[in-house]
Amino acid sequence: MKTLNDFNFENKKALIRVDFNVPLNENFEVTDATRIVSAKPTIIKILEDGGSCILMSHLGRPKGFQDEFSLKHIVSKVEDVLGVGVKFVEDCIGEDVETAAANLQPGEILLLQNLRYYKEETAGDVGFAEKLSKLGDIYVNDAFGTAHRAHASTTIVAQFFQDKKCFGSLLAQEIDSIKKVMETGEKPVLAILGGAKVSSKITIIENILDKVDHLIIGGGMAFTFVKAQGGSIGNSICEDDKMDLALDILKQAKAKNVQVHIPVDTLAADAFSNDANTQIVNINAIPDGWEGVDAGPKSVEQFHNVVMASKTILWNGPLGVFEMEKFAKGTIALGNSIAESTEKGAFSLVGGGDSVAAVKQFGFQDKVSYVSTGGGAMLESLEGKTLPGIAAILA
Repeated sequence: MKTLNDFNFENKKALIRVDFNVPLNENFEVTDATRIVSAKPTIIKILEDGGSCILMSHLGRPKGFQDEFSLKHIVSKVEDVLGVGVKFVEDCIGEDVETAAANLQPGEILLLQNLRYYKEETAGDVGFAEKLSKLGDIYVNDAFGTAHRAHASTTIVAQFFQDKKCFGSLLAQEIDSIKKVMETGEKPVLAILGGAKVSSKITIIENILDKVDHLIIGGGMAFTFVKAQGGSIGNSICEDDKMDLALDILKQAKAKNVQVHIPVDTLAADAFSNDANTQIVNINAIPDGWEGVDAGPKSVEQFHNVVMASKTILWNGPLGVFEMEKFAKGTIALGNSIAESTEKGAFSLVGGGDSVAAVKQFGFQDKVSYVSTGGGAMLESLEGKTLPGIAAILA
């Protein structure tokens, strides 16, 4: 696996696929610069070697050349984060771009215009990828968030760089972190899967049962397991057509000696609202007209004990409707448990949109070992799929 450390970038132009698909407000200001910050180590390493950086990214889903999706809006934020001036060019292919790249001096950065202004980017067009490849000497992929897409800039372009391609720091860290959970992690290994639907996590569950010792099933998907085992779940979310699958998962887990932990109690609400009446009830005895919206205190304690006994922890999905303050206690308690276990030496990986949002909202990002930057890419990795953006560098 080639990384930045396998190259000296002195007097070389690095063509870097970054993921600067950042949120902007109505004034086109960046509201969360995490993805820019994540790319900083790669960019600074290349500049310190005496190389220059040509950054390419997408932003949103533009239909053609739409100004609101222009990467010019993020130039000042990129400069703030990197502490270096950034040149910007109003296109990503063509003569003007090639001239700007050719004139780039060691220590300089050039940001290209939104790749997705061209439909050839998402189509994985070889001709488009070849035009991009002319801009740099070495190709660096540091965009884990798009590594599961076989787009021109994330996958196809790599074929034009044979021995001159590598993973950036961020992508290498992502690969190592997933490998720790799936292959090399110290046992006992725990996977915590939450969120609303079993159906969105089936392939992950089936793939990780051979790798983990404990599986915590929380959030809305727990009610499908509870109902499948004969419990009364009131008005709680449930995928009735997945109940047989839930029982099959429990059977598979038992055969593989994996201990499955399902909540034993729940915070039930009489409405899906912060103003709802609430009560703590056994999870298999939720009254009609009430729905489970968070893990109860006994479940929180049970999960805490499992987390503290684990040496490798994967967290994907919240335990409740954490977006509402009244229903966030279970998710916060779980975050505290994982933080405490991490402090005592466990390795903890958080990934997937909702759990990452929860970690940021409640300030856990510096208290866990690693927070993944790629939602879909992370999930596909956990499903055991080889991501095209990663395979292209290894080819």
